[in-house]
Amino acid sequence: MLTGAHILLTGGAGFIGSHLTERLAKGAGNRIRILDTFRRDALRPAGLDKLPNVELIEGDVMDAEAVKRAVEGTTHVVHLASIAGVDTVMKMPALTMRISLIGTANVLDAALANGGCQRFIDFSTSEVFGRYAYHVTEFDVTTLGAVGEARWTYAVAKLATEHLAMTYQRQHGFPACSIRPFNIYGPRQVGEGAVHHFIVRALEGKPLNVHNDGSQIRAWCYVDDIIDAVERLLTDDRAVGHSFNIGNPRSTVTIYNLAREIIRLSSSSSHIEQVKWDHPDVELRVPAVGKAKELLDWSAKVDLEEGLLRTIYWYRARK
Repeated sequence: MLTGAHILLTGGAGFIGSHLTERLAKGAGNRIRILDTFRRDALRPAGLDKLPNVELIEGDVMDAEAVKRAVEGTTHVVHLASIAGVDTVMKMPALTMRISLIGTANVLDAALANGGCQRFIDFSTSEVFGRYAYHVTEFDVTTLGAVGEARWTYAVAKLATEHLAMTYQRQHGFPACSIRPFNIYGPRQVGEGAVHHFIVRALEGKPLNVHNDGSQIRAWCYVDDIIDAVERLLTDDRAVGHSFNIGNPRSTVTIYNLAREIIRLSSSSSHIEQVKWDHPDVELRVPAVGKAKELLDWSAKVDLEEGLLRTIYWYRARK
């Protein structure tokens, strides 16, 4: 476990950021600083802002001066801030790219200038592998969609931030690495995630909506597993200069069968409705995670049924 660190989490009030805050705040001597606009806030409803070693700064990574102030005195930076969710990305593709490209450059510049940064983690995305990705490794060619199609602006921008972080590592000896999350789910999820949508509606007895026939295939990774991975990235020097797929290929299922499983596990009376979706979509996304196992001794521990039960229990307890 990381100890004695002063850690900046950009976008740290979100779903993954809130879990990372909770975990890192337990490390002896750690101080956690959150820079966020709080448009999506899983942190304060969980009471994590009340922890004595957690500091909140309301600000935007697009504001270079605010970023400089937030970075000051930090030893580790985890850069999570971005526009998230397919629907939101498609409504605001220009802002999606600007926040990823300019925001990441601002955070990298500030961390480099501040000096003393022992690790910088850039949060990328599994979307960089395009529509069809089966057991993809970090060495496979990334595949992006047609120029002008809003669906792919998030992936294009995130791939660019990976390259940017790696150029800082090569040119400046900056201790950067990147992480590519594959379909993370769990308690406190905010926004448009399928598991969040399905559980909330199942507990209310409402129909669960799947796009088209629901045959899209995903590998689902419980949030505790990605937090374990981030801890290893923060503490293991072998991570520097690398990108890592983080996901759980054992928990692979179609969207339709995910909905069925959630109905079953929650003892819901809901049914599944197929909704026409004319936009481009990811049809198949399953990672190979051997690199994380080899370099970081990391692998996912929580399988799908257990993770869904934990998540359903959390949502049910808050109804």
